[in-house]
Parts: sequence; structure tokens; C-alpha cells
Amino acid sequence: MRNIILFGAPGAGKGTQSAIIREKFDFAYISTGEILRSEIKNGTQLGKQAEEIINRGELVSDSIIVGMIQSFIEKNNGKDLLLDGFPRTVKQAEALDGILKELNRGEAKVVELAVDKDVLMQRLLKRAEIEGRKDDNEQTIRERFNQYDKKTAAVADYYKQKGGYISIDGQNGTPEQISVKLIEVLEKL
Repeated sequence: MRNIILFGAPGAGKGTQSAIIREKFDFAYISTGEILRSEIKNGTQLGKQAEEIINRGELVSDSIIVGMIQSFIEKNNGKDLLLDGFPRTVKQAEALDGILKELNRGEAKVVELAVDKDVLMQRLLKRAEIEGRKDDNEQTIRERFNQYDKKTAAVADYYKQKGGYISIDGQNGTPEQISVKLIEVLEKL
């Protein structure tokens, strides 16, 4: 069973690539961002708490996210996994390792979509115009980059040390061209 983490800074194209990948492979897919946006849209207690945190450009707590992920993996044990937006901290990566070990699923592999920050800013501001996302304004985006640099970038180092990390160019080319590179990598894992 494959345990693939699609990794990258905000705006790197994880959601876009996940949609393309899911057409090609039969992955059980979870996006923490989609789950949280759904909770917000539905006005749940979790959604209200998450919305306040997200609108400040901060990350939702590890305990909330890890609980959601564990439940998802347990429900989909036996299937290949594609995780989008998780883990975002080394603590979450360690928790994921524990969950995978407990379920005898093997190691997680990280595939990073590498994109320069100036390109990411342009993408996110454009997405804000198109989708009307309140969390995609310049101030919040800069804080999300800051949070990414402080907490999430270390996740890449964690998986590099474990030997489960691959980086591909997520910047040059159309989404379809990038997905060709991504699919080639996934077929080898």
C-alpha cells in the first residue's frame, strides 16, 4: 500500500494535482483544507474555531487534524492513500508514522511541488479573485508563508532524513504538464 503525501507551500497546486492524480489512480484521498472548509461552510463548532484560526493565517491544532486523519486512514485501510495538506508539522509527521505503523501500512513518501514564493503569491491572489476566498488576501498569505517556513518546511527535512522525499518542479508548465511529471514519480513508488 502506498502512503503518498502531496507536499508544497500554499498555492503550490496540491489541490489541482490531487484532482488529476485521482483520475489516474485509485487513491483514498483526504485534503485537510477541504475538510476544514466544509466544516466552516456548514457552520459546525469545529468550523467556527477553524475559521478564526485560518483567517489569522495560522494552522489548526495538531490534535484536531491528527484525529481527522487517523479516522480517515482507519476507514480506508487497505487502500493506497493520498494526503493533501497533512502533515504540516513534524509532530503531525511523527503522529502519521505512528498511525501507519500501527496499521502495518509501511512508510509515507513525500512528493513536493516546488514553487517560488513570488509565483505562489500571484497564484493565491488570482485564486482569491476567482473563488472569493477570504483567506487569500496578501496579509494572510504572507502569514501563511511565515507559518509554512516556521513549521511546515521542517517536515520536508524530516522525510529527507528518512529517505522518503522527492521534489518535482511545480512551477514551470501547465497543470497538465506538471501532472505528467508527478504521475511518472507516483508510478515508481
